[in-house]
Amino acid sequence: MILLHIPFFSIPVVWTLTNVIHNLAMYVFLHTVKGTPFETPDQGKARLLTHWEQMDYGLQFTSSRKFLSISPIVLYLLASFYTKYDAAHFLINTASLLSVLLPKLPQFHGVRVFGINKY
Repeated sequence: MILLHIPFFSIPVVWTLTNVIHNLAMYVFLHTVKGTPFETPDQGKARLLTHWEQMDYGLQFTSSRKFLSISPIVLYLLASFYTKYDAAHFLINTASLLSVLLPKLPQFHGVRVFGINKY
């Protein structure tokens, strides 16, 4: 709603920005921030894990993980529809979706690509 009030932003730009901002925030909070915001009784095991890896004790395909995996897909479909599948917006939205969905795959659990965020 805030982006819609900016006069020079069209509806397709607003939907693409909403999708990109949401996916960027979710990537930062779920896949780059490590540790916990409070003291845990796990003897420091959680300090090397991201929030996504800590969620549900590492179990895959739980209801909370499914919801957090489906919500960017729904937002992507909405953004693609409201941008009328314009090629530039479609590419940006697809890249944004892939950047947030790939780290959620079970094959990437605990994997640090190119050693980024290793410590």
